[in-house]
Amino acid sequence: MKFFSLAQCLGYLAFVLGIYAFTRKNDRRLKFIVGLESIAYVIHFTLLGNAAAAGSAAITSARSFLAVKTASPILAALVIVANISVGLLLTRHASDLLPVVGSGIATYAMFAMRGIPMRLVILGSTFCWLANNILTGSIGGTLLESIIAVVNLSTVVQMYRTEATAEPA
Repeated sequence: MKFFSLAQCLGYLAFVLGIYAFTRKNDRRLKFIVGLESIAYVIHFTLLGNAAAAGSAAITSARSFLAVKTASPILAALVIVANISVGLLLTRHASDLLPVVGSGIATYAMFAMRGIPMRLVILGSTFCWLANNILTGSIGGTLLESIIAVVNLSTVVQMYRTEATAEPA
């Protein structure tokens, strides 16, 4: 494994974008930056030979950009169906389903949830992608998902504290 191959460098770019995204308390900014991160992931996973992850990342990118503009449950359902369809077409091993499941639950969260609950469901997605990245040999992706889990939890704690202090006694 080459640490500075084009594939790994794109994983590092996704890493930087992901960290930045999950430090945003604004849902719209989070979704937009995750869209950019996912574009880097598409190329990254293609170069690493994980077609199912690349397909899920492509759909994740489109989903994230669409979720900035709408919370349509119909669109969410269509994105989930597209993700499952692409995932099943590209799956070669059972482990290839990890990003498909991760993207599916994150899609639901992005369209149907907000704030802390959205971030907690995204945490479940993070663990699916973390397992995928370890199995694929994605250095940046493994680092990204590990740190996203920590950063996302930290942001949830901060948001919870803000909500707790804002509530009337």
